[in-house]
Amino acid sequence: MGETVSSIILQEAAGAKLASTELATATAEQRNNALIAMADALEAAADEIEAENAKDLAYAKEQVEQGRIKEALYGRLKFDKKKIADAAEGIRQVARLADPLGVCTLARELDQGLNLFRISCPLGLVAVIFESRPDAFPQIVSLSIKSGNAILLKGGKEAENSNRIIYKVLKSALTKSGLPESAVVLLETREDVNQMLKADEFVDLVIPRGSNDLVRFVQDNTRIPVLGHADGVCHIYIDDAADEDKALKIVLDAKTQYPSACNSVETLLIHKEKLESFLPRITSELQKSKVEVRLDESCMAAVNASKFEIDRSLLKLATSDDWTTEYCELVISIKAVESLSEAIQHINRFGSAHTESIITEDKAKFETFFQKVNSAGVFWNASTRFADGFRYGFGAEVGISTARMHPRGPVGLEGLVTYKYKIEGAGHIVGDYAGPNARSFTHRDL
Repeated sequence: MGETVSSIILQEAAGAKLASTELATATAEQRNNALIAMADALEAAADEIEAENAKDLAYAKEQVEQGRIKEALYGRLKFDKKKIADAAEGIRQVARLADPLGVCTLARELDQGLNLFRISCPLGLVAVIFESRPDAFPQIVSLSIKSGNAILLKGGKEAENSNRIIYKVLKSALTKSGLPESAVVLLETREDVNQMLKADEFVDLVIPRGSNDLVRFVQDNTRIPVLGHADGVCHIYIDDAADEDKALKIVLDAKTQYPSACNSVETLLIHKEKLESFLPRITSELQKSKVEVRLDESCMAAVNASKFEIDRSLLKLATSDDWTTEYCELVISIKAVESLSEAIQHINRFGSAHTESIITEDKAKFETFFQKVNSAGVFWNASTRFADGFRYGFGAEVGISTARMHPRGPVGLEGLVTYKYKIEGAGHIVGDYAGPNARSFTHRDL
């Protein structure tokens, strides 16, 4: 049985690798037409997709009630008509983006008649493993087709009905557009993933989107390069020079607008000068949205001394574990700090290098924050929820990278292309540039 699974997955990976060559040579018009066809097909099949998604939601609800999965996962799973329409528009936005392929990023004369060019090209075959979110499926496929990459996809078991119908719809539109059918492959089981991770002969990059455990598993079980992030422990620092009305609005958005997202705020750092005026206010407002607030001792004392209406059932004393926890639900930890410097030190020590924001009216403090915080996104007076490929104008994203190397942050088209060096000569040989009578390179940018 294992050998059969292995053989099938290797055949699919090999077929997808061949298809990536066809995609790489398809014109921008061909790839864009396929994307438009996919968007139209997604909307046309909205009723069918929503019906299949309902099956996944029903199963997930049972799992939540039994305590087997978190409520946050259930929130990520929903793929109704509004999300389907948003996904279709996201595909169309990707189609409108400039073609990332065949772009010359360097043109240099090495010598007369000998020219060097650096030209963008696809990675080849990319594998993406994602959990819970069926809306990620069309995002990933649209970016892969636009960038000329074939794609292997594995969604979570909790979304298997949704993923199957989305796959069927998108793949049908792709083939009707004349692009290779094997350019998009859906993996069904964990064993499929195990075998795919061994297919380093064919797969050029793996992108895991999901829990810390998922990312670690992928990193520990493949020789294929891995791009991704394990956690989304995002911070907002309320400076002593913060506008409190502005801060209130931003924190509420970052925590409650979509708490299950990896860019929602998990820890709020607050300058000691704001403990009396702002902390009780934001605590009270967060609790109106049923947010459980976990406070360090200084913050707890400030809240207890205030006259604001506080729900004690939603108030807890924070522990050291809270500073490194990605809740992905209506929970937030709050810590008092003495200074901007202490806030930066806390973020760099306990954060996950995802996204951080400072609320202050002092631009010089933001510049210090920006320079010293080691995260992919560093914002000024803005919600951490803006850390998203669609909101950045990338059309969509295949995932978030917290690595220091390129790509970083939301990974869109730019993160799915690499480059080749092209030299055009006229019989030039290296021997002419060596020895006592060697020719000199001109190295002139064209």
